[in-house]
Amino acid sequence: SKPLVIAAWLAVGIPLAWGVWITLQKTAVLFH
Repeated sequence: SKPLVIAAWLAVGIPLAWGVWITLQKTAVLFH
């Protein structure tokens, strides 16, 4: 079941990390 857990974390983590990255880029533009 470990590959399934890893796959689930990736499925959640990648879009989440992408959203955070986009948000950080937008706030960086606003503050600079």
